[in-house]
Amino acid sequence: MKNSTETKVAIIGAGLTGLTTAFYLKKAGIPFHVFEKAGRTGGVIHTRYEEGFIFESGPNTGVLSHPEAVELFSDLQILPEIARESAKARWIWKSGKWVPLPSGLASGVTTPLFTFRDKIRLLGEPFRKPGKDPDETLKEMVIRRMGRSFLDYAVDPFILGIYSGDPDKLVTRYALPKLYRLEQDYGSFILGTVKKARIPKTEVEKKVTREIFSVKGGLENLIDTLTEAVGNENITLNCEKTDVEYKGENRFSVRGMFFSHVVSTTPAPVLAELFPFLPLTQLRTIGKLEYAKVVQVSLGFRKWAGIANNAFGGLVPSLENRGILGILFPSTFLSDRAPVGGALLSVFMGGVRKPEMIEASDEKIISILEPELKEMMQLPDFSPDLLRIFRYQHAIPQYGKESQAKLEAIETLERDYPGLILAGNIRDGIGMADRIRQGKITADKLETRHAASQ
Repeated sequence: MKNSTETKVAIIGAGLTGLTTAFYLKKAGIPFHVFEKAGRTGGVIHTRYEEGFIFESGPNTGVLSHPEAVELFSDLQILPEIARESAKARWIWKSGKWVPLPSGLASGVTTPLFTFRDKIRLLGEPFRKPGKDPDETLKEMVIRRMGRSFLDYAVDPFILGIYSGDPDKLVTRYALPKLYRLEQDYGSFILGTVKKARIPKTEVEKKVTREIFSVKGGLENLIDTLTEAVGNENITLNCEKTDVEYKGENRFSVRGMFFSHVVSTTPAPVLAELFPFLPLTQLRTIGKLEYAKVVQVSLGFRKWAGIANNAFGGLVPSLENRGILGILFPSTFLSDRAPVGGALLSVFMGGVRKPEMIEASDEKIISILEPELKEMMQLPDFSPDLLRIFRYQHAIPQYGKESQAKLEAIETLERDYPGLILAGNIRDGIGMADRIRQGKITADKLETRHAASQ
């Protein structure tokens, strides 16, 4: 390992955010070192290879929602695997059957998901005034602009699929900032979407295709490529004890090494242990961030006997009161995820509304899962060739009404402790593209500071 005084930036956490930050710091020629608690890089991104199946025990896919995500693939000289056309289809469970989520005007008019009253009411959406409450919840906004049935059978299952959360707790401007800006900037979701589509795009903006992506052979191949580019000599794994000491402005000590900057990418509950010198007032404010507790079950079938699953997946609205949140069909829209004629499913349970599922035994989880899958996927029997259960205590942060106070607390700490950067999914979004974007922006910020200090 290099002499500690030569290292400028300490990065805590070797997940996607930390590795992206490290990658761009290396490109800029800025010294750094990454510290990771686990024995491997990648954080929650972990691809498994068992019984002829390729499956993820963390995020299954990402969305090309920021140009930084496209640029990272280009800079690494690897290609994302873009999901097949079938991924554009989404199913919603209603009254004992799957119903396709509308994808256009014609299907929107005929779908049984929404009431006739709300379909008519939607015609008036462009003429409704924008909301004035910056902390309006997603539930409040959707009911106000679109109607209750749109909340129950479109937005609620969508939020369960993305956040495993509750629209009544999530604040729109933090959880779905692009949706919030459509109303604030254009006065309407519909008009805003139409007007934005007409605005000429820059070459950078054209990269934001919003296509679903993975990587051939699994997302861990992205992590392995990033890790190799960062350099194993710049990463220390198995850091069970990694508390940071503050030595004064732009001077920190981590495991006996000295740094001018520390970038944390860890969850909110870890911050107090990681930074014992930080004031409890701000830490408690950040610590109010709620996390969804999620159970993920990977199921592999060598011979699929259920219904044709030609979709990205199916989501289950809370109103239906079922035992699962939703099902993804990775083998339908990604290559080589299951043997020919077989199927790979990824089922999600728990979430904000059923946090107790995280404590359930494997037997209990399977007992809930089996009848749901047999009914929903019309399986004659439940005999998967692969069944793996994964539990995530701090799976997905919920950007609720505490978000403004949280962001102000982060800003205060970064101001009072120059050189400290609190990143990770405690802010700036939860998707893979959000993590890549934040990592790139963090590296750019550090590069600017580095240049100014020369």
